[in-house]
Amino acid sequence: MTEPDSLQRAEELLSRLEETRAELGKVSAEGNADAAIGILAELAEIARQVEMELERAKREADAGES
Repeated sequence: MTEPDSLQRAEELLSRLEETRAELGKVSAEGNADAAIGILAELAEIARQVEMELERAKREADAGES
């Protein structure tokens, strides 16, 4: 995957993160604790994927500078 691909993937994941966070707000307002717990787990996974993509993009950028 190239640096622009990694950054594009990270942007897509960030968008998904925002959508999921909005969903968490909705279920929290409804008082649905079980759904909120599931969404929190999903948010954690998305955040982990974002971090991986950003690290990959940084490595690729650093390799390009060498």
